[in-house]
Amino acid sequence: MDAETTVLYRPVGVAELELIERSGRRAFPPRLAHQPFFYPIANEAYAVQIARDWNTKDAASGYAGFVTRFQVRSEFLARYPLQTAGAAVHREYWIPAEDMHEFNRSIIGRIDVVAEFRGEVPA
Repeated sequence: MDAETTVLYRPVGVAELELIERSGRRAFPPRLAHQPFFYPIANEAYAVQIARDWNTKDAASGYAGFVTRFQVRSEFLARYPLQTAGAAVHREYWIPAEDMHEFNRSIIGRIDVVAEFRGEVPA
């Protein structure tokens, strides 16, 4: 990792992780119609919180949460202010869905899974 890249995190569920795998771990899938923004996270603690506490209880996430870590060109991110979504640790970028193709082109290297959490599937 060098000064020209920024390390980011993204909590994902089973379906999104499968799409990331299909890209060779090089890209995130396009946003769906009801998802106007992509929210990469600035620190691992916040990503873990979402993956562990929310995704594992969510049917749409497959009752599983995975924390991904990746690097993005800092020059690309400079266009977007870092946002705080709650507590001071809740730092994220709000990337418009229409910028996802360029965001993915700005990823350097692979998207790695650094943590995995499993919830209980309701009976």
